[in-house]
Amino acid sequence: MHKKLNSILLVDDDEATNFLHKIVLEEANIAEKIIIALNGEEALKIIRENAQNNIPQPDMIFLDINMPKMNGWEFVEEYQKIETTKNIKLLIIMLTVSLNPDDRKKANNLHSINGFLNKPLTVDVLQEIMDDYFRDSNSF
Repeated sequence: MHKKLNSILLVDDDEATNFLHKIVLEEANIAEKIIIALNGEEALKIIRENAQNNIPQPDMIFLDINMPKMNGWEFVEEYQKIETTKNIKLLIIMLTVSLNPDDRKKANNLHSINGFLNKPLTVDVLQEIMDDYFRDSNSF
């Protein structure tokens, strides 16, 4: 039996997408908890509260680009400023409908972003991520 991830944070303003991705993640059974934030501000609030309360940070974030209040790029910029997250190994995957090559290039140039994928999240894509980044964790 392999170890499950502590939690996965879905950051997307589209509730239908969150619903679908949560089902994929639950069926894969790779995380103890799946957390949903509807924009970058909500995601940062979760991360800051976890840090203040000594709650483990998510092991992985699936991050949309285009969201109200704070988009994915703004989230990454603010996330990098949080002192308590500097030594945390956290996987951030941009999960978007964007076909703009500039978005992919920008993601590839940011050290905090580990991947750039197009929606929707599928079991096959999730398995590749787990194989690439979490070999000691659960595979399904």
